[in-house]
Amino acid sequence: MNQPIRPPVLPELSRRDFLQRTTAVAALASTAAAREPAPRKTPRLPAGPNSKIHVGLIGCGGMGRANLNNCAQYPDVVVTAACDVWAQRRDSVVARFKDTCRPYLDFRELLARPDVDAVIIATPPHWHALQAVAACEAGKDIYLQKPMTLHLGESLAVRNAVKRHGIISQIGTQIHASDNYRRVVEYVRSGNLGRIGVARTFNVMNQSPDGIGRARPTPVPEGLDWDLWCGPAPRCDFNPTLATDSYYHSSWMAYSGGWTPGMAPHIIDLPVWALELGYPTVTSSAGGRYVLRDDGDAYDHHEVLWQYPGFTLTWMSSLTNSYDFLMKSQPPERRLGIYFHGENGTLYANYGMFRLLAEGDRLKDKEPPPASIPPSPGHEREWLDCIKTRQQPSCSVFYHVRVDVPLVLSLLSLKLGRAIRFDPATERIVGDSEAADLAVPRYRAPWKFPREYLKA
Repeated sequence: MNQPIRPPVLPELSRRDFLQRTTAVAALASTAAAREPAPRKTPRLPAGPNSKIHVGLIGCGGMGRANLNNCAQYPDVVVTAACDVWAQRRDSVVARFKDTCRPYLDFRELLARPDVDAVIIATPPHWHALQAVAACEAGKDIYLQKPMTLHLGESLAVRNAVKRHGIISQIGTQIHASDNYRRVVEYVRSGNLGRIGVARTFNVMNQSPDGIGRARPTPVPEGLDWDLWCGPAPRCDFNPTLATDSYYHSSWMAYSGGWTPGMAPHIIDLPVWALELGYPTVTSSAGGRYVLRDDGDAYDHHEVLWQYPGFTLTWMSSLTNSYDFLMKSQPPERRLGIYFHGENGTLYANYGMFRLLAEGDRLKDKEPPPASIPPSPGHEREWLDCIKTRQQPSCSVFYHVRVDVPLVLSLLSLKLGRAIRFDPATERIVGDSEAADLAVPRYRAPWKFPREYLKA
């Protein structure tokens, strides 16, 4: 369980790079007088329910800061470290928690600290798998922002690393903690809708005609390590729009996978949860960049069909039309939803509400089920509690891999232009050697994919 970071997974820093980076970090942290304790192999874990949890943040953008603030409000949390490749963002977190928090440019240096118990990973998605595996190897419990990964090999590697090292994990699909989702799950499981043959999910908005726009060539800002930002993904010229936040990341395939992994983890989570779905056996998707003309390269339309035993799940993403099937004129804005189509009626839900539409009078005598799923203390608070009890939270990688795998398979299907067959029992792509090969990413040197975690 408790192993140090192993060099084969991540490239080692040269002595020169290490000295340069640690010198820079030392300058940033000159106000922190305490000397860090010597490294030790056994990570420090909270001793009991009243112990404090020392939390570090990797990725100091808007979502990472929100997750950190949701943790830091509790008296049993100490914000110990903040890491970002952009000094401005890193410094803003350190300034807020200046009495306890130290800055880091390189996440490996943060993970080497023995007095960090747990980390929030809120970097761009192309970094998630490597940083999550490294955190597991360092013995740190993880709160990993969605999307969990971008490739099937990464999905399995993160899940297997969490299992191998005994890590507590929570994926950042915070809508899972809502009361509304609980009521929908209860209603679907009540049987009132009858047998459900299909569920439809969608996320739509209208960015047309100019999308995210076109940025002028801009030098890399002072204090930003752009090469480290690109990391294992292909290196591109600096683009200020790409670097802004997760909304803009979603227009570039290499760094986000587009809007499907950006939003679908929140949305297909509901049918996966309510219907207790496993893995799909067949995934087919189509789409492309049809309308928008901007700096991005990701699809502006994506349609997905997942086949499960006796059930079909669909997904629709559009960046050029915000219609939500309610048959009324509406101003363009982002909309999302889930439709469960049963024998007796349809249930429509979004984040904050749900409605029922009966098939004739088939719901006439159907009483709503009583509330049975306990309320959540909050997605981050649940993670913190589980760090102390050593019980996995509701959106651990062991649950969320059933949400993540369909999404990464949809991206692979889109790339190849054909359906992907998947064996849930072996967790392998069937009858398509090219797809199986592409399911494991090739990282930009010197970063290496941790292949040793492909097997459970």
